[in-house]
Amino acid sequence: MRLGLNLGYLVGSEDPRGQLRLVRRAEELGFDTVWAAEAYGSDAVSVLAWLAGQTTTIGIGSAVLQIPGRTPTMTAMTAASLDLLTGGRFRLGLGVSGPQVSEGWHGVRFDHPLGRTREYVAIVRSALARETVSHDGDHYRLPLPDGPGKPLKLTIVPPSERIPLLLAAVGPRNLELAGEIADGWLAVFHAPEHAEDQLAAIRRGRERSGQPDRDFAVVPTVPVVVGDDPERCADVIRPYAALYVGGMGSRKQNFYNALAVRMGFADAAAEVQDLFLSGRPRDAAAAIPYEFIDQTSLVGPPGRIAERLAVLAESGVTSAALLPFGRTVEDKLAMITAVREAYRED
Repeated sequence: MRLGLNLGYLVGSEDPRGQLRLVRRAEELGFDTVWAAEAYGSDAVSVLAWLAGQTTTIGIGSAVLQIPGRTPTMTAMTAASLDLLTGGRFRLGLGVSGPQVSEGWHGVRFDHPLGRTREYVAIVRSALARETVSHDGDHYRLPLPDGPGKPLKLTIVPPSERIPLLLAAVGPRNLELAGEIADGWLAVFHAPEHAEDQLAAIRRGRERSGQPDRDFAVVPTVPVVVGDDPERCADVIRPYAALYVGGMGSRKQNFYNALAVRMGFADAAAEVQDLFLSGRPRDAAAAIPYEFIDQTSLVGPPGRIAERLAVLAESGVTSAALLPFGRTVEDKLAMITAVREAYRED
């Protein structure tokens, strides 16, 4: 198992130079990939391009590019360009986002996410293979019928023979789809104790693909707080967990809340959502069970974190994308350094 770095979103209060320091340190430490996210603030492409121009060896990955925010051919152009500019370092992570962002920000209906993702990936694959792109599906038609458009082919050649394409997936059906059509899975709140059901869904998809033995990456985002007291470390992560379990989506449709339920935290998930949606985020954070954070994060002294990393590796994780929590950049630099020193790859 390799180590990676997840920067999350670039929020307004952060100095981008701090993120650059983190990425350069991760590169020095031999981390596999740095991942950047997007929601309705900074876009991942600009951040990744900026970081790529100031690094040399670390992989550059999107976790994720939002499917409703770009046409599939635009995503293929972006992936090919970043791969070309980085000498083959780009990893393409895709996700459908959620109904609030898809419909509220991009103006794209959040309907048929599985079918839309399947067609989207097929078009991206076709374009990156430098085929003449033509697609007649339920969600995308290229070229448009009865118009002046004609099938076109990507005019640049990315150095990677096959740019790795990973899907963000939470629910069982989306996990099966990732196993079938993607090169990897971008996971969130990944707990080795509950990973078998998720990995079984991925295996079903891989069997359906006809290539069950092909390489497949399992890349969870793993929150990290290093300190002597694991429970106090967990307190730092509680607001982050409460935002997802309680506030990412509506009461009827929150994928992360449903995941917590499948993990055995149904009562807590309902309480966290009730508190968060009633305008009490601090109380929602306090209601997140310590066990949920401990299973899905790395908290405590370096030795304990190294033990949990070994458990992650045994559960099938190929790259753990560390998400360090700290008040300052120096805190985060110290955390990723401590984790790297505690963990040695086999």
